[in-house]
Order: sequence, then C-alpha cells, then structure tokens
Amino acid sequence: MTHRLSPATAALAILLGSPPAPALAQKPSTAQGPPAVYPRVSVATWYQVDPTWPKTPEGMPGNHVPGITCGPDGNVYVAVRAEPPIRVFAPDGEFVRAFGEGLCSMVHHLTFDPDGNLWVADVGDHTLKKFSTSGELLMTLGTPNEKGCDETHFNMPTDIAIAPDGDLFVSDGYGNGRVVHFDKDGNYVKSWGELGIAPGQFSIAHAIAIDSKGRLYVADRNNVRVQIFDQEGTLLDTWANVIVPWGFSVTEEDEIWICGSSPMPWRLDDITLGCPPKDQIFMKFSPEGRLLQQWAVPKGEDGHEEPGECNWVHCIAVDPAGNIYVGDINGQRAQKFVPMTSGEIAGPIASRPGD
Repeated sequence: MTHRLSPATAALAILLGSPPAPALAQKPSTAQGPPAVYPRVSVATWYQVDPTWPKTPEGMPGNHVPGITCGPDGNVYVAVRAEPPIRVFAPDGEFVRAFGEGLCSMVHHLTFDPDGNLWVADVGDHTLKKFSTSGELLMTLGTPNEKGCDETHFNMPTDIAIAPDGDLFVSDGYGNGRVVHFDKDGNYVKSWGELGIAPGQFSIAHAIAIDSKGRLYVADRNNVRVQIFDQEGTLLDTWANVIVPWGFSVTEEDEIWICGSSPMPWRLDDITLGCPPKDQIFMKFSPEGRLLQQWAVPKGEDGHEEPGECNWVHCIAVDPAGNIYVGDINGQRAQKFVPMTSGEIAGPIASRPGD
C-alpha cells in the first residue's frame, strides 16, 4: 500500500528538513543519448605570422617601426627610426631598396597619394615630406624644425590623408589637437579642432585616413575613439569605447582596419593613454561603424618578443590579398600576418573525463 503525504504535511517536511517519504523519491533517469559530435571545422578567419618576413639586410640597424603602408607597386614600405628611415620590401619579404637617409628626423605614419608618391609624417622636425618611390624629396609641408599652430607650422604632426583630387588633410596631433586642410599644391585651406574631450576636439590625433567617399577618420587616441568628419570639418559620427586607436588602413572596399589596444583608463605610469598598452588587437569596421572582424595577438615582453607577438603595435597595412602588415614600437620590428580562411577540418580529439 502506498502512503501519500497531504500537501500541507509535505510542505512542513520540507521546511523542517525532513526527508521525503520513500514513495516520493525520484529515480535518476538512465536514458542518455549519444554524445554530441561537433563539426570540427575552422569557419572563422585567423592569421598566421610569417616569421621570415621581412628579410632586412645584414647590418641594417633596427629601431621603432611607427609607419607601414602598401605601395601601388605592390611593395611594402616600412618606416624605421634608424638610417635609412624608409625601407621597401616585396610581399615575400625580399629587400628591394631604402631611402631618406639624412632627410628625416623622427618618422611616424606613411601614406601614398593618388599619384604614387609617398608621404612621411616627421614628428621630429614638425613637417610632412613627399617622396618619389625612388627616394627623391619632392615637397615639404610645414617649417622644418619650427613648431607652431598656424598656416605654415605644425607641432609634431602624426599622419596625412590624401583625397582623390589631391587635397591633403594632416592630423597635427601630438602638440596641436587639430586637422589641417591643404589643396593639392600645398596651399592652406582651413583647420579645425583643439585639445579637449568634447565632440570635435582631440587628445592626440594620432592617425588620419580617408575612404572612397571622402570621409575622414581620425584616431583620437587618448579619448579612446575614432571621429569621422566630412572635408569641411563637420563631425559625422563617433566610434567610442571600442578601441584605443593607433593606426589605420583602408581597403579598396572601404573597410577600415584599426590597430591598437582595448579600452582602458589612464594610469599613473602612462606616457600617453595606452603607453604601455594592456593588449594588442586589430579590428575591421564598415564605414557605418559595424565591427566586421577582430583579431588579437599576445603582447610581447620587452626584448623577448616571439614571432606573432606585438609590443606597442603602432601601424597597420592590408594588401589586396588580405595580408596584414604591422609595425610596433617596443618590439622594434615589422611583421606579416597571413589570413587562414580555408575552412580546414581539424583531426579527431581524444575524449576527456567530463566531456
């Protein structure tokens, strides 16, 4: 005969901690389905470092690598704070040539204009310099070795973006918080921005880039945001709280790659925000600000960086094949990362207790 507890008695037993009547005990289910077999296919894009890239000639000194860009000739141009300051490598890493010796003080970002000339931001002597790809100095913006904040002077300019019609937009970023607009002949047009945290202000305008529609992207590094402007200086959009931006690369499809570190607060030992960075990340955005892809690499330790690690990553370039080239400060090297998108199938894995 089965004994059943009344609802009131069962509730009292629970409150008093009494065990339930034996007839009410539930037997554990012994029915188990087959273990899940997951499709072990790598569907996400990842990147593999090429440890042989680049092949720097023996005896050529290294130092900080603050600038890198892909040229119209298919080669990769690397800025190094040593002599010679501009070094050119083929996509396979072979050394092609070098130039700029004695002509640059402290190189920063690099950019090509529509005519195939290379622009070099020089934070050391407060200028922007235009070179032919053979190394001939063609034009200088700013007054060498004189800092200021007017039509003919910069204060440690960081980068330059060139519109399809040849107009020039300079991020005058370390000493001045502004963007400066020149026509294709180097004549001053206007400037906008100042030091601050409000919309349209900057705290280290560290890099600048332009897309096919003429929108300007400014890496407002200390403010942990990217600000987007039209060419008149009107603020169109702000991407905040996603990355501490250090450098840009814009693809032919108007995908905006940004290198840097994840958002972080100021610390007592920061030189500027993100120095030293707490991690190393790369993000790809649509022009509307949608995050399309993210990739992170380990942060290397000073003097002990392994291939594939970055240490104060500073610049990024992406070639038409999707290879990513980066340069860093403390790591003092350029690296190439090759995309892996084959949908490779992983082999079997031994079962583990608890799986």
